[in-house]
Amino acid sequence: MTTTTWTRETVASEILVGAHLVIYHGLVLRIPTKWLDQHPGGSLCIQHFVGRDATDEIDCYHSDHVLELVRRYQVGTVALPWKPLVPPVMSGWVRTKSDTWYNEAGTIRSDSGTQILLVQKRREDATSTPDRAVLELGSSDLSAEDQARHSAAYKVLHRRVRDAGLYKTRYLTGHGPDVLRYALLASLSVYAYNHSWFLTSAVFLGLLWQQLTFIAHDLGHLGVTHNWIIDRILGIFIANWAGGVSIGWWVDDHNIHHLVPNHPSHDPSIEHLPFLAVSTVFFTSLWSSYYKRILHFDRFAKVFIQLQHRLFYIVLALARFNFYASSYPYIVRKAFDTKRARGGRWAWWLEAVGIISFWCWYGRVLANCGSWKTGLAYLLISHVAASPVHIQIVLSHFSMPTADLGPTESFVDRQLRTTTDVICDDSIGWIHGGLQLQVTHHLFPRLPRHNLKAASLLVKDFTVEQGLVYAEFGWINGQKEVLGVLKSVADQVKLIGTVADGEVAEVMGRKLGLRSCADKKTL
Repeated sequence: MTTTTWTRETVASEILVGAHLVIYHGLVLRIPTKWLDQHPGGSLCIQHFVGRDATDEIDCYHSDHVLELVRRYQVGTVALPWKPLVPPVMSGWVRTKSDTWYNEAGTIRSDSGTQILLVQKRREDATSTPDRAVLELGSSDLSAEDQARHSAAYKVLHRRVRDAGLYKTRYLTGHGPDVLRYALLASLSVYAYNHSWFLTSAVFLGLLWQQLTFIAHDLGHLGVTHNWIIDRILGIFIANWAGGVSIGWWVDDHNIHHLVPNHPSHDPSIEHLPFLAVSTVFFTSLWSSYYKRILHFDRFAKVFIQLQHRLFYIVLALARFNFYASSYPYIVRKAFDTKRARGGRWAWWLEAVGIISFWCWYGRVLANCGSWKTGLAYLLISHVAASPVHIQIVLSHFSMPTADLGPTESFVDRQLRTTTDVICDDSIGWIHGGLQLQVTHHLFPRLPRHNLKAASLLVKDFTVEQGLVYAEFGWINGQKEVLGVLKSVADQVKLIGTVADGEVAEVMGRKLGLRSCADKKTL
């Protein structure tokens, strides 16, 4: 361990030669490439905070035991408050397997330079290494003093949450009723199926999947036993074996969403082209740093986005199929990944076998429905019945801002600005899986969901004290807000189409006019 004080220029220079440096409580942490590849939350989680103060993010995502281990990567200290650098990945720069720089995308910067969107790179812009300017942010409208004050106040709030014992899981009073609910829904589905009430059985199975999604979500965040191995094994059995969805993919995807919520180029949870677009910036065919591909705003997308507010519920009703489409390529990629993430190969094998087992038992359920028509109806009804969870997810973010205010913005400000709660009576909170309190969940992702209500009261007091906004909508009003955003984007597509048609007509008119003149001259 060293106490050498690093300057901002030294940190920047080391990053430019490939070091993954993160600031944590004034310490400079050098994350080895080997650990970067083994990080349970995925390597992108670390890459998004290279050159930045990640104290609040690291503290809220890790247990005390892990936080002690984090300090072993200390190579120096820095003076606080730290003026953040722009992580290379946010400008389209990544390290390859051979540990060299690769420019995977071009950039579009706002006038202020704080918002950086990734697009397809142009061949003439390709360079071999990033320069110093890549790490510099533009002039931010945010007050660095205010952001530092909010961050300090958040640390105090976090201590209050800990001292209140809200990280302790209430197994009996919290998860007990949930387990009984799961057992009831499973029993009703089996009972109906055995009596050949196939469509009724499908409804109960779908509702069971919806409820199991919430516990799988908690396990992915280590919010149940708080032990990685136990929570991951339970998560695999619930998500993979019972639901056919990879828990590994979900954790990889969801952690990025939490760290860069609503960022068009980086948050996979709002990257749904060609079916949905929550911002007009998607019209520029953005590059996704998560999916590693262009999100093409092509002809199909233009047609679909114009109708997105009308097709919204249909798209979400079938959203579970998208989970399969995302899970299975992830499983296949990991089969050839020589860099073993935490858990070694046993976790991958357990996931892969779980997916196969799911389709074995679920496929048999469909095959024994008596006819292919009934089997198809069972398939669709069971998936549609599980879809309210998807509405729950998008209500929390789709209507919130997608602008990136740059790395100067504090963790707490970013989460409050991009997330909203769904107001509902406590007696029906179980329908939402406790995640109607999404704001508090984003501030404390490892918190057991049965303790979110108590924590939310502390958070609301905190926002009042700090002059921040705690956004919340009712279930109906929240959907109106989301539909309003989708319609606004759809209207912009129509407007662009109208303008484009007018321009084409004008150009064609000029061409026809010239051709007519030429014909007359020839005559």
